[in-house]
Amino acid sequence: MSMLRLEAVRKEFGRLVAVDDVSVSVEQGTITGLIGPNGSGKTTLFNLITGFIQPTRGRIEWEGENITNWSPHRVVSRGLARTFQITSLLKEMTVLENVVMAHHLHIGAGLLEQFLRRAKMRAREKAMEEKAMAILERMGILHVKDEIAGELPIGLQRSLGIAIALATEPKMVLLDEPVAGMNPVEKTDIMERIKRLNRDGMTVLLVEHDMKAVMGAAQRIAVLNFGRKIAEGSPEEISRNKDVIEAYLGAEDNSC
Repeated sequence: MSMLRLEAVRKEFGRLVAVDDVSVSVEQGTITGLIGPNGSGKTTLFNLITGFIQPTRGRIEWEGENITNWSPHRVVSRGLARTFQITSLLKEMTVLENVVMAHHLHIGAGLLEQFLRRAKMRAREKAMEEKAMAILERMGILHVKDEIAGELPIGLQRSLGIAIALATEPKMVLLDEPVAGMNPVEKTDIMERIKRLNRDGMTVLLVEHDMKAVMGAAQRIAVLNFGRKIAEGSPEEISRNKDVIEAYLGAEDNSC
C-alpha cells in the first residue's frame, strides 16, 4: 500500500527546472531511499512533499488524499514528520525540552504558555517528560537529556532531530541527510537506529547524498540527477544501473 505518492511533480524557479516531472511512491512499512549527487533535486523534492515550497505542477498524495500545496504544519498534523522541522528554533534549550516541546506542537497546545505554567500542568508535563525520555532512550541519547541542544556534537544533534520528529507521533518520518557531517562510526550507529525504527513499524523516506549509507538500509531506492528520476529499484538493481554509476562518477565518497 502506498502511503505517499508523487505524480509528475515539477518545480521551476524562473527558468531553472529543479524537479522535472518526478513520480515516486513510498510503501507502508518500508524504508525508501531518495538519493542523487549534489544539486540533483533531492532537497527540493523533500521540501515539496513537506509543504515548505509549492510545486509548479503535479500531485502529491498522502494516504490517498491530495495534499499538494498544504502548509508544513498541516502536513505534520496528518502524520508526516521531518527531521529539521523545529530543531533550529530550540538550540538554546536542553535536549529533553526539545522533545517535550515537539510533543506540545503535535497536540496543538499553546507552546509558550503551557511550557511556562508548569505548576498548573504538573501531571501532564510529567507524562510528556516520561514519553520524551523514552524516545531519547530509543535514539541512544538519554544520557545527554540535560545538555544544551546547540552544544551537542553533530552526530547527537542528528539523533535529536529524529527524536523530535518521533515526538509528533508520525506515521512516516522523512529524514533529510541524517548522516551528513558524521564520521563512519556515527553513520553506522544512526543507520542502525533508523533500521530499528523501521522494524518497529515506522515508514521512512530517507533523503541522502551518501549512497553507501542508504544501500544497506532501504528496500527500494529512487535516484535523481539534474532534477529528473533516472532510476528506481532495489539496492542491487540500483548498484548495477549504468545511469546511476555515471551520475555518481567523480563524486568523492559516493562511488557505486
